[in-house]
Amino acid sequence: VFHPEIATGDGELPGMPGCFTYKEGGENTFMPDPSIDEKMPGPIGLNSIGGVIKHLPALTSIGSSTVNSYRRLWDTGFWAPIFADWGYQNRTCALRVSAPGRFEYRSVDSMVNPYLMGSALLKAMGDGIDNNIDAGEPEERNIYAAMEAGKQVTKLPMSLGDAMNELANDEVIKSAMPDEMYKVYHHYKTDEWERFNHTVTDWDMETYLDCLP
Repeated sequence: VFHPEIATGDGELPGMPGCFTYKEGGENTFMPDPSIDEKMPGPIGLNSIGGVIKHLPALTSIGSSTVNSYRRLWDTGFWAPIFADWGYQNRTCALRVSAPGRFEYRSVDSMVNPYLMGSALLKAMGDGIDNNIDAGEPEERNIYAAMEAGKQVTKLPMSLGDAMNELANDEVIKSAMPDEMYKVYHHYKTDEWERFNHTVTDWDMETYLDCLP
């Protein structure tokens, strides 16, 4: 079953996170400098994380590419990765450093096109490296506890329509789909969202039928 969520609550299916690293000349450039910090990624790793954090709202339109994808994100009891932050082994963030020298991108599910997702992540990481984007400090706390303590964190789009709007405004991520590819993706995914919005569901009937005058 590839659907992100087939029933509310105990019907939750796992996402499909991917781990990334970057090598030059056989050397892992994400590896930390143990003389400075045994866990903190190196400069290229931090810039890559910074680029992904910056572009997460648009990346969500590719990693969570169906209407059903967002039911998984709303189900926060399953560590849904809905905040643009990162940390060590922190499953409440969209990115986590799962081991020295690599990070895990979590805002993705099993309906993803892995080729588009990989291309878009490379663009985001490249933007981070080229423009020295600051990743900020890793969040060690549960992200919800951190926000209760006053931390301001960007929340990811919570519907396909909102995510497609974010993609439309992000030239870096759009460039991952060259030539006509972005136009085709935008057309089909916008049409999918619009068709869903004018579909009457069982939930509508169960919730509003008794409200008729």
